[in-house]
Amino acid sequence: MSYFTQLLEGGYEAVHLLSDSKSGLRAIVGMHNTRLGPGLGGTRALSTYASEEEAVADALRLARGMTYKAALAGVPHGGGKAVIMLPRGSFDREKIFESFGRAVESLGGRYITTEDSGTSPDDMEHVRRHTKYVVGLKERSGDPSPVTAYGVARAMEATAKHVFGSPDLKGLRVTVLGVGHVGMYLVKELHQRGAKVWVSDINPASVQHAVTQYGVTAVDADALHRMEADIYAPCALGGAINDTTLSLLNVKAVCGAANNQLLTSRHGEQLARRGILYVPDYAANAGGLINVAQEWAGYDRDKAYARASLIFDTIDTVLTRAKESGLRPEQVADRMVEERLAG
Repeated sequence: MSYFTQLLEGGYEAVHLLSDSKSGLRAIVGMHNTRLGPGLGGTRALSTYASEEEAVADALRLARGMTYKAALAGVPHGGGKAVIMLPRGSFDREKIFESFGRAVESLGGRYITTEDSGTSPDDMEHVRRHTKYVVGLKERSGDPSPVTAYGVARAMEATAKHVFGSPDLKGLRVTVLGVGHVGMYLVKELHQRGAKVWVSDINPASVQHAVTQYGVTAVDADALHRMEADIYAPCALGGAINDTTLSLLNVKAVCGAANNQLLTSRHGEQLARRGILYVPDYAANAGGLINVAQEWAGYDRDKAYARASLIFDTIDTVLTRAKESGLRPEQVADRMVEERLAG
């Protein structure tokens, strides 16, 4: 499929291919819909893309997710997302991110960047040397992961209200796949709420930290997917709900921090047929976006957390409407977004 076909069929505004021979920068910025404001979304930096086409597809898919996330969360921004294809050999990370800052500046404010998978507040410090269109800075809001995790915990409370009759997570069995930045903070939130937690991650050090710090139980990924539990929380990369994992799940609900948890829409249908409630990921994980949007407006930590707390109300509304209409929650959330974009 050509890039123009992808843009037209997906309702995208633009895809920017940005490069610099001196630093080795190869970056893609996808712009989906900026009707509600400039695109705001993180920069994913990975060396594992098999091709340029795969990286472009990732940027576009993520940009669309940001449009929907911003609209449903009620923040005045549109959908933008960046991907940096990191070299597989040695490279100067500082130079690449400085170069990326110049590239972001060249877009004239249509896209505002921040950290994402594979990037950090330190990287954003290099970016800010050459553009003002960057958030998630150390002396401002910093790492958005704690607010993201807090929002997911609030989404779980709303989920528990609908599935188990009470928003109290105490005693609920939660399985968490991925204990990186957001996943670890989510484990902390769950620990504070008295949930029983099992975790899995490809990084043994992260798993050990979760075990030591929060008293969770470590299992391998296959065992995690097969466990009988109340809520499954995918917190790693996308596609966690796929042909392999879906058939193994023995849970009542899926509510996590990862983006694009469903590999395809078909997997959402299959979850529903199995009686597993799926909470739309972009609704549950909007806390990070809310945090950096607050930074762009003028950072106030209390306001950011207060706004993220309202994710409970958003999920409550989505699940109520889903029950009343007979639609799946992700269908309801999409319709709510489309109504706001059309209005």
